[in-house]
Amino acid sequence: MRDGNQTGAPDAEHRLEDDAKRQRDNARVPPSEWAISERVRCYLDRADGFPHRAEGESVLLEHIPEDARRVLDLGTGDGRLLALLKRDRPEISGVGLDFSEIMLDAARERFTRDEHVELVEHDLAKPLPVLGRFDAVISSFAIHHLEHDRKRSLYGEVFDLLQPGGVFANFEHVASPTHCLHLAFFRAIGEPIEDEDPSDRLLNVQTQLEWLRALGFGDVDCYWKWLEMALLMGVKPPRDALPG
Repeated sequence: MRDGNQTGAPDAEHRLEDDAKRQRDNARVPPSEWAISERVRCYLDRADGFPHRAEGESVLLEHIPEDARRVLDLGTGDGRLLALLKRDRPEISGVGLDFSEIMLDAARERFTRDEHVELVEHDLAKPLPVLGRFDAVISSFAIHHLEHDRKRSLYGEVFDLLQPGGVFANFEHVASPTHCLHLAFFRAIGEPIEDEDPSDRLLNVQTQLEWLRALGFGDVDCYWKWLEMALLMGVKPPRDALPG
């Protein structure tokens, strides 16, 4: 009988080294693939079919305040998440940001008859433009493309944009705690690991929750999770609870 620990340990070490190397390499790859029409079409064709995605989205939608009137969507893509929100609340005004002109074209087509949606070309790697205040800020599978330092500074900008009592809901692709679970996620979504997005800069849930708490968000938690898909949320405290 072979000793699984002895034979498996080097392989495990090599896998972890390969995973760390891929993360370092990814950090040097810009997310420019989202300007390639073929890549965008491939993603949009699959967007509705990702396992459990609808579950996470439904939890996000449930936590948007009933009295929310103005919502910002970071990395709106073709406007999918904003459209889901407006399906039951058509009176909401939405602003969608994205740097991909191809994605924005798809969003413009989606909202062509909705005068309450404004679409703005903007790269989230840069500070957010002046947009006014919002009752909720939402995002879906966008922020994980940013460098970690930029993720954290963006969360701070989101806090400043929110009205007191406003909600930040980030439905995100997050890092697995082990390489084995990382591989399991790709098997579960039916994609070979070789097709992993080279612009991904995945980060674990706990670190991001700690950042949100440190910035002043309350009720911070991971409200839903399935493998590498997670809903991270926080609430800006009411005005009377904010520091003077």
